[in-house]
Amino acid sequence: MSEITFKGAKIFYSIYGMGKKVPLILLHGFLEDSSIWDPIVKELQNERQVICIDLPGHGKSEGIAGIHTMSLMALAIREVLTNLGIKEFSVAGHSMGGYVSLELLKIFPMIIKSVMLINSTPIEDTVEKQEIRDRSVKLVGENKEAYISMAISNLYSEESKEKLSSEIENLKSRAVEMRTENVQAALNGMKIRTNYLEELKRFSGQKIVVAGKVDPILDVNELQRVSEGCDCDFYILKNGHNSYMEAPVDLTEKMHFID
Repeated sequence: MSEITFKGAKIFYSIYGMGKKVPLILLHGFLEDSSIWDPIVKELQNERQVICIDLPGHGKSEGIAGIHTMSLMALAIREVLTNLGIKEFSVAGHSMGGYVSLELLKIFPMIIKSVMLINSTPIEDTVEKQEIRDRSVKLVGENKEAYISMAISNLYSEESKEKLSSEIENLKSRAVEMRTENVQAALNGMKIRTNYLEELKRFSGQKIVVAGKVDPILDVNELQRVSEGCDCDFYILKNGHNSYMEAPVDLTEKMHFID
């Protein structure tokens, strides 16, 4: 992996492939890291350049602040792209990575060609969800490992837990390596994120939303209504919240069509 320094913190990224399309930036979700994209990158790198970035406080990237706002993380991504001389790109983000993608769309709409939200939403947290975030911050401080195990397990159906047990345990083991304050910084950042509906509606480029049919975090019917209201292409995959793991072939197929 390569690295840049942003606000005194090291931000790590990897570059794969080349092609005529604009570079595709892949952004992972909360408690994940850029390695979640490895199987998908193998399929995409033959047709375009793909850049996978560890978001601040995740993977190898260092934490920046007590609260990792979506704006702060988006600016870190922009710093990577500036250092690489990239003037136009497409972006796909999973869950929290989708929130960061939308913040990029808000700040830099003129240099984004396409945006794909994977198990993510442009809607801000409800009051109830914000309260859950607050409780989660407290739980992380009391027992980080127990919180991470619970939080990741809650993303999967019982069928997926059995079928993907080793992959899920591997994800947990990597997440546990995160510093406590960085887990809390991400939770606090997601809690205060804004509503991105207007930005998504105004964007004239390609817009794609991918949802999981049995996602325990996001209501697929609500997400479809939101997507139609923003004139997004909408796809439902057969499994839950972590489509990159639960439905990698179907997700990769959809990602081949990103401009």
